[in-house]
Amino acid sequence: MSKSLVIVESPTKAKTITKFLGKDYVVKASFGHVRDLPTSAAEIPAKVKKEPWSRLGINVDNDFEALYVVPAGKKDSVKDLQNALKDAEILYLATDEDREGESISWHLLETLKPKVPVKRLVFHEITKEAIKAAIEHPRDIDENLVRAQETRRLVDRLYGYEISPLLWKKMAAGLSAGRVQSVAVRLLVDRERERIAFKKAAFWGLRATFAKGSEAFDAELTHLAGTRVATGKDFDPNTGAPVIGVTVVNQEQAEKLVHKLAGSDATVSSVEEKPFTQRPAPPFVTSSLQQEANRKLRLSAKRTMQIAQQLYENGLITYMRTDSVTLSTQAIDAARNLIRDSYGKDYLPNEARIYKTSVKNAQEAHEAIRPAGDAFTSIEAVRDQLGPEAAKVYELIWKRTVASQMKDATGTYITVEVDVDQAKFRASGKTIQFPGFLRAYVEGSDDPEADIADQERILPQVSKNENLGRGQYEALERSTQAPARYTEGSLIKELEKRGIGRPSTWATVVDLVLSRDYAFKKNNALVPTFTALAVIGLLEKHFGKLLDYEFTARLEDDLDAISRGEAGSVDYLKHFYFGNGHAGLKGLVQSGEKDIDPREVCGMPLKDSDKLEVRIGKYGPFLSNGTARASIPEGLCPDELTLDAAQTLIESAERGPESIGTDPETAKAIYVKTGRFGPYVQRGESGGEGEEKPKMVSLLKGMQPADVTLELALQLLALPRTLGTNPDNSEVITAAVGRFGPYIKCGSEYRSIPADAEYNVLTINFDQALELARQPKVSRRGAPTKPKALREVGVHPVTEKKISLFEGRYGPYVSDGEINASLRKGMSVTELTLDEAVNLLNERAAKGPVQKKSRKRSDKAATKKSTGKSKKPKASSEADANIVE
Repeated sequence: MSKSLVIVESPTKAKTITKFLGKDYVVKASFGHVRDLPTSAAEIPAKVKKEPWSRLGINVDNDFEALYVVPAGKKDSVKDLQNALKDAEILYLATDEDREGESISWHLLETLKPKVPVKRLVFHEITKEAIKAAIEHPRDIDENLVRAQETRRLVDRLYGYEISPLLWKKMAAGLSAGRVQSVAVRLLVDRERERIAFKKAAFWGLRATFAKGSEAFDAELTHLAGTRVATGKDFDPNTGAPVIGVTVVNQEQAEKLVHKLAGSDATVSSVEEKPFTQRPAPPFVTSSLQQEANRKLRLSAKRTMQIAQQLYENGLITYMRTDSVTLSTQAIDAARNLIRDSYGKDYLPNEARIYKTSVKNAQEAHEAIRPAGDAFTSIEAVRDQLGPEAAKVYELIWKRTVASQMKDATGTYITVEVDVDQAKFRASGKTIQFPGFLRAYVEGSDDPEADIADQERILPQVSKNENLGRGQYEALERSTQAPARYTEGSLIKELEKRGIGRPSTWATVVDLVLSRDYAFKKNNALVPTFTALAVIGLLEKHFGKLLDYEFTARLEDDLDAISRGEAGSVDYLKHFYFGNGHAGLKGLVQSGEKDIDPREVCGMPLKDSDKLEVRIGKYGPFLSNGTARASIPEGLCPDELTLDAAQTLIESAERGPESIGTDPETAKAIYVKTGRFGPYVQRGESGGEGEEKPKMVSLLKGMQPADVTLELALQLLALPRTLGTNPDNSEVITAAVGRFGPYIKCGSEYRSIPADAEYNVLTINFDQALELARQPKVSRRGAPTKPKALREVGVHPVTEKKISLFEGRYGPYVSDGEINASLRKGMSVTELTLDEAVNLLNERAAKGPVQKKSRKRSDKAATKKSTGKSKKPKASSEADANIVE
């Protein structure tokens, strides 16, 4: 019997939709895109392999015709869909409702070539009612949306595949450029440059404590002798100099004021009350959900979207890639009913709140992110179904949606000014008369009820000219603060504000910036690397237009025009690539090949120095003064590399390692050094060509270079140690240190020395080694010993699981019982914070389960001989992880 075939992107979505359709429907998953531009030379068809444009996968001379192929990993999925289509009487394409989803449907149509009628289904939520309505009102594929998405895809491909190889040639292998990625990195770099140029300024203030009866309140010094006292905003960030017309209080003045004012009475000089009304924030869109989840739950943008996708595909929320704040009538009615039942009529406005989208050219998803259906699923039910992490994200969405339909919060701001001698102090208070929407949701707070109390600051009832007696005073040292670095949330907010990128791309862009080593996280802040500074410097000088914020934002307007059928995609691609009264991408790359001097772009002069510079080398950034080089410690922020710090590193490098003694057997000097792979001991000097290479042995875990004595160094250099002969098989047992840590060897058998053993590779004796050798062999993926617990870090704010720190076989890691995440280089075991541990676990969770590498090889691959040629490094745009060879 013929059935209707419905194709969606994921198995979870297919499973949910199947519940709402009858036996006459078969629902299949495409597992995302079924075809794409080729990502390797093996995917390029033989008939076009010799074409000059085959590397790009785009025939730029034939109206930018794209070469689409079905990747090897998608062929089984396509075959399964083709088989299902044979028995279908109609094909429904039910991919997501945005441009990406429209593109997936179009590629399915082009690949499957169905001979039955085809209909496009669109819906904002996966509920029975929504699916039924979509089936009753299908439409055709929107070719304009497809053209807009494909234009974006081709622009990203051209950008990444043309500029990235230039970066490899002129700077370093492995670098990448991307249309939005590079602009996002520029934002991070611009902020770091502000921090580097920042000049810290110190100043002092006074805090006073006054009392009326038993009620005390604090106030801050604002004026002295009628002149305003300087605060942080009164200093030039580039010079540290104060603005004219303010009084800068120093330590001596502050301490004298404490003693002087202590003997004078305080008098209330003014009391001002001002009512306020606070409106609720609109429902979530993609960017605000990512920002709030990052702020409250410490989730990365990528992880937030993974969880939101899970909620959507299980029919619990509406579509999660949107920049519209509009709520449907169904959602408004559901929220108002819930408010009436859970909070009471006093919290329900007479009329529904209607929010209008302020984002220019809001994307095709026409509703905000909200709980799905006409009755919102409870948070507890989501926790039971999908677990605590999904429940926490759902709780944000649930509370934000409900709060958006509640009454305003009202209250009063109170300002009290107090005069003491020639000093004026100010105290600010806030009272909330009616909490309104704050009962349900407070932006930036996990507990609305607690936050209402935190928002209030109650001042005692005082009146003008009232005498408060003598106060208590405290001198406070303060300093100006450099501009704060971006977090994932604030970076996405800035991209949205500038009109750069779209809801579907922000999480991917931020993840690319981190994965390409253009930034690293310090607590929750994104710190650009020295490599990022150098790459942006090159792009600004030679590709300034492509890195311009407004130019990048205008592309979104152009794509929107294409999606509305108001502009042509081919014309836009020609202008972008070939130019139109200006140099296009092709011309800029050709000029770059000729004009970019690697010596110039790989160096960044250090502030306040004529000789010192940071250079980008084969193995990363390093310091140079023209004659000497010094490694830059991993994890050092660019604004922390001051002139003094750089000179110290150079001087240390020029001195070279100091010998800690001499080997009595060889009379060679012993050194303790630090290399690319960590600290080690070395015997003898590094010889020239033909000379014997000095012996080097890495320090054991936990050993610090400063603590290495000559005796300890000689013990390490004596490895491997021969311990004796195994009586079971007459094989010699030795102890040594290898790639995966300390071990013993007996013949061809190896056993790792447990990290929590009472002995180590230097102290293990024959009996202990024999016992270890007799233990059953455990695969490298196994757990030969129980990891050593170091300490408890805290409780995960989302899952509420205990996070502990362990010493594992390959180094220290944190675990919540389900997810393990290794500490990054430079992280201190003793100083690791809860925030850092949560970030590590979230990043690891976002990567998904570890994929086991297959050991199987095709006959062709097994017999293919190596050419001896090195592989080209990989390039990237927002849509590409690899480049065609």
